This record gives sequence, structure tokens and C-alpha cells, in this order.
Amino acid sequence: MKLYQSIQKRPASAAFSALLVLALAALTMIGPAQAQKTSAKKGPSAALVSVDKVLAQSVSQTIPVVGRLVARRSGVVAARVAGPVSEIRADVGDRVQKGDVLAVLVREQLHWVRERRFAEVTSRKAQLAARKAEMVMKNQEMQRLEKLKKGKSAAHRAARFDDKRQEVMMLNSEVAEATARLRQAEADAKLAQINLRYASIRAPFSGVVIRRYTEVGSYLTVGKAVVEIIDDTALEVEADVPVKRVVNLSPGTPVSVIVHGQTVAAKVRAVVPQENPLTRTRAVRFTAELTALHGRLAGNQSVTVAIPITAAEKVVSVHKDAILKRRGNDMVFVVEKGAAQPRTIRIGDAVGGRFVVEDGLKVGEVVVVRGNERLFPGQPVRF
Repeated sequence: MKLYQSIQKRPASAAFSALLVLALAALTMIGPAQAQKTSAKKGPSAALVSVDKVLAQSVSQTIPVVGRLVARRSGVVAARVAGPVSEIRADVGDRVQKGDVLAVLVREQLHWVRERRFAEVTSRKAQLAARKAEMVMKNQEMQRLEKLKKGKSAAHRAARFDDKRQEVMMLNSEVAEATARLRQAEADAKLAQINLRYASIRAPFSGVVIRRYTEVGSYLTVGKAVVEIIDDTALEVEADVPVKRVVNLSPGTPVSVIVHGQTVAAKVRAVVPQENPLTRTRAVRFTAELTALHGRLAGNQSVTVAIPITAAEKVVSVHKDAILKRRGNDMVFVVEKGAAQPRTIRIGDAVGGRFVVEDGLKVGEVVVVRGNERLFPGQPVRF
């Protein structure tokens, strides 16, 4: 009996399970259809995009010219006085400051020359003092003779008076000569002092030592090279510009310079009035904002200068990422009343990261630059 009841219950349970599966399948099919109807009522969802404005900017056509970095201060430091080298304090690659000692010459001989000159000054001062004292004595004698002459004294002798006057005149000349010799001795002493100071060869400006010309023990004559220094903090750009392009350059003309792949602003400092007959070019110097690149620059380093070949003019430009290719035409999506509308345009030359717009856009219009590949006409957008 129990076995019969169990057999009778199983078909009913299987039928219920089948009905439940059919109901769930129906709900699954009805759900998307209902969602599509609801979505159709609300309209397409807004796409998340990035936008940029159409700009009016001043541009001019340029040509690239290879230039180089040159130091405004560089040169050889030479010896100002002769003598053997006793010490070298700077080597290639060392950064030195203005006034730092680069090398030292043997100082003993220069020291004693200075001492002798100072002793000579002392001697000349003593000689001048003696002449002045003698002059005072002769003047006193002259004054007494003048009193006798005025008093018509019997002790007055005209010949003696004339002789004394002549002696006074000679003493005046001797005093003047002694004064001149003292000044000469003082000048020699100052020169000896200067030469002793020049025994320490110092850096005339701050920079980096790029070459050394002497060693300890070498004898240097006046003007002999010691080291060569370049100031890498005062660099400017020099480029050999074709003569027909120089006409557009004048002091103050703005240009762009590419250094290490980075574009920096620059302007013309001077156009050198000397033409190279072989290349038909003229050297032009530019001052550039190189502060951000300090430490990565070197003299004679190659750079690229964008030389303007036309006068600047106002143009309408659009960001390069806004342009799409559709059936061989250039088009952009313009945001109008919160929706993206396609528009065919005509573009010209590239200006940095933008293109010149010849037709199809106006200044101030907003175009999509990110997410425009998936847009369709009239689709709402949000930024």
C-alpha cells in the first residue's frame, strides 16, 4: 500500500516542477522586453566624453634650423706673472666659483722682490725728508739775509744773498726730484705686491674646468695657459640661418627651440653682420629659457630652432584628437544643446597639437576630443 502511494505522488511532483521551469523562462523573456520598452521611453544614455574649444591663435610658418648651445663666458685662464708651478688645485670637470685658486706659483722670489721694493720706498722717504729739512734751513738763512737787506745793515753782502737764493732754488729742484723718486719707488712696490698676488692664479668667473694645460713643476711665462673654463649657467643658442630667412629675424623676434625633445621659448638677441660665403648663412644668437634644463646642457650641444618664414596671422584651430576620418572626409562632433552633432570640416596645416580649420567651425564652439569614436549623431553627452 505504501509503495502504491509513493508511485502515485511522484508524477504530480514532476508536473509541478515542469510548470515552475516554464514560468521562470517566461519571466526571463518578458524582463528584457520590458526593459527595452522602458529604455526606449527614456531615450539613449548620455556618453562620458572630454571636450575642447575651437580657438583663434596667431601662427606663422617655420622651418627647422640646426643650432648649438654656446657659452657667453668661456676661455683660457693664463698666468699673469712668470714662475714655476708649485701647486695645481683644479682638475678637469671640477666646478669652481669666481675667485677660487686654480694654481699657485713659487712665491719666494716674488716675495723678496716685494720686500726690496718696500725697502727702497723707505729709503726714498728718508732722502726726501733730508732734502726738505735742508730746504727749511736754507729758507731760514734766506729770511735772515732779507732782514739785513731791508735794514741796510753793514753786514749785508749782495753776493752772499744771491748765492743763498740760488742754493734755495737748487734745493727746490732736489726736493721735487726726491718726491718723484719716492713715487716711482712706491709704484714699483705696488707692482711687486700685485705680482705676488698674481702668484695665486684664480678663476675669473664661475664655471667648470674643461681642460688643463700645465702640471706641477712646469715653468709658466706671462700669458701661458693654465686651465680652460666654461660657464654652463650662461648658455645661449647660436644657429647659422640662411640669408633669405634672416630678413624675418630682428632682435626680440620670438622663436621656439627644441632641446632634449622639449620645446622652450626663445627670442633673437642679435644677428651677426657677417656672412659665410660658402654656406650663404649668417650667425644668429638667441636667448632661451633654459633654467629648467640646467645640469643637462653642454657647450656645442645640438638643438633645433624653429625659424619663422612668414609673418604671424590669426587662424582658427581645433585639437588634433577631435578629428575623425569618415568616408575620406574630416569630421568632428560638435556639442550643441548637450548632444553630439557630427560636422564635416576642412583642415589645413598642423600647429603644434592642433590643426588649422579652413572651413566648418567657428571660434568658441565645443568639440569632443575623447570618446568621440563611439558617438552617434544626436547622442547626449556629459563631460
